[in-house]
Amino acid sequence: MSALSGGEPDGAAGTAAAGGDAAEIAAAVEGELRLMDPAVRGSRALAGALLDPEFVEVSASGRRWTYEEMLAALPGMAGGAEHGPRYEPSDVTGAVLAPGLVHLTYETVIEGLRAHRSSLWRRRPGYSALRLYYHQATPVPGERDQP
Repeated sequence: MSALSGGEPDGAAGTAAAGGDAAEIAAAVEGELRLMDPAVRGSRALAGALLDPEFVEVSASGRRWTYEEMLAALPGMAGGAEHGPRYEPSDVTGAVLAPGLVHLTYETVIEGLRAHRSSLWRRRPGYSALRLYYHQATPVPGERDQP
């Protein structure tokens, strides 16, 4: 297992991954960042090319989303408007768990709301690129909620 981490959204800092693993992690990070782009969120074709057909997400609200549900809802979700608020990712870390399987963790902020995020990107037989297979977001409590 190889890992890459860094405080920058592109995960470029502090690489510990070997050449091929670093490329896999970089591809997953690129895909993750593209899914935060309003132009991608608003396009079923662009977003669909990044999601695995068996995609599942458990959102920060606790809702479970499937591939079709996510593609239908994505344009109207937070971060989907060209001139609206955008996700601000930080502390992106990636690890290759097995050939063609990358795990990413990071934090996002949008409209003052923070969430820890975890994604699994996989390459299925017959696909040339990694696709997002699983994503989970966990809300970070506000300062008033912390001891």
